[in-house]
Amino acid sequence: MIKNIGLVWLRDDFRINKNTALLEAVSKHEQVVVFFLYKEKKFLEQEAQKWWVSKSLKQFRSKLDLYNINLEIIRSETYKIFFEKLFDKKNFSIYWNRIYEPSYIKFDEYLTKKFNSKNIEFKIFKGNILNEFGEIKKADGTPFKVFTPFWRTAEKFYSEKIPPKEKKISKCAKKIKYFKNIINESEIYPYKNWFKKFEKFWDPSEESALRELKNFLNSRVNNYSVNRNFPNTIGTSKLSPYIKHGQIHVETIWEECSKLKNISVSKFLAEIGWREFNHSLINYFPYMCNKNYSKKFDDFPWEKNLKFLNAWKKGKTGYPIVDAGMRELYSTGWMHNRVRMIVGSFLVKHLLINWTEGEKYFKNCLLDYNQANNVSGWQWVAGSGADAAPYFRIFNPILQGDKFDKNGEYVKKWVPELKKVPKKFIHKPWELNDNNLLKLGRDYPYPIVIHEEARQKALSAFKKI
Repeated sequence: MIKNIGLVWLRDDFRINKNTALLEAVSKHEQVVVFFLYKEKKFLEQEAQKWWVSKSLKQFRSKLDLYNINLEIIRSETYKIFFEKLFDKKNFSIYWNRIYEPSYIKFDEYLTKKFNSKNIEFKIFKGNILNEFGEIKKADGTPFKVFTPFWRTAEKFYSEKIPPKEKKISKCAKKIKYFKNIINESEIYPYKNWFKKFEKFWDPSEESALRELKNFLNSRVNNYSVNRNFPNTIGTSKLSPYIKHGQIHVETIWEECSKLKNISVSKFLAEIGWREFNHSLINYFPYMCNKNYSKKFDDFPWEKNLKFLNAWKKGKTGYPIVDAGMRELYSTGWMHNRVRMIVGSFLVKHLLINWTEGEKYFKNCLLDYNQANNVSGWQWVAGSGADAAPYFRIFNPILQGDKFDKNGEYVKKWVPELKKVPKKFIHKPWELNDNNLLKLGRDYPYPIVIHEEARQKALSAFKKI
């Protein structure tokens, strides 16, 4: 055992199982402190995640207590300022797991140089991913830009690895305090009370993540490839917020899925693959985090229309499937993946509003937000990303509603003002002509654009680039 203190930098790693940095610290040190850096400026753009992080910290603290490990939360303007003060202590070794965003990878490089120059022991481990993004390349050494060959290669590469023997965390000799001026997790809560609705839908804990995975594999995965498309059916895993915050490692998901052999399991694992692909993309092409991957879209004639943007955000576009999705997002911090594509297409193609506006709003509202998936997903919809949907694929919100919410159950759940509308008109209420059931303009808005006109306008705009 090393006599100095073991520090673990907690980021997106709210778990005991497969937390390599934590296991390393406990195996080497008699005294371990886990610390979380709360950078307020970062969370100003991620309001929904404040709730999840606060709840996760409270829950994880109680788990660490069982192992005589203290969890300390430090408010810091920037990570750099915090570490510059920490360098002077030198009575510690430090461990953390990677986050696969360009800014974090760059900061890891900075810390590597600093800790080496100060002769302080440190170690960085693979984060919540199957393969390090640099491990998966084409035969010529260049990165993949198309998903299918990427995942075929990545899946084979990971399946051929010899899995390390699973280690169990042990109890530390003594619980200690290390940092001064620590804060309580309750200080991270969002300022507005809208997040209280989340408590009806989510329990941010490692136990819940494992339970959700078990329930999914036992009862829903066999029909996943079909049911995942229907927003009123509980057909998806609902694991994305837990994966994002590290309550479950994707290796655990892989291991449990590998025990089952069917097409739906492969389809589900391909979603994990899509996440891996997105992380590869943003690290090989970091400019796409805030710009178009495809440079030709830099000249696209986007429109600035605050009225339309606000109607979209509030779920008042007059298109029921779009409005239901946006209201589900605001109420639960999550949106069904099929509906994410529909509302995304509507923003960029019906309203001609830049995908970056949608990306920013999702970033603030999604509990499962991560940079790779959000940026890549929006650019896929917009047509400006790698391996993206072509721009001329414009989802018709009426037909999408008819196909994936035929009886309007999803719409009526989130847009209750339409509960009396017959299913024949549920996705086109403007055709109803019955003021006793629905008065447009009073009970529910008129469509802010006409689909056929908006589609033609979008195609004309695309021709300009």
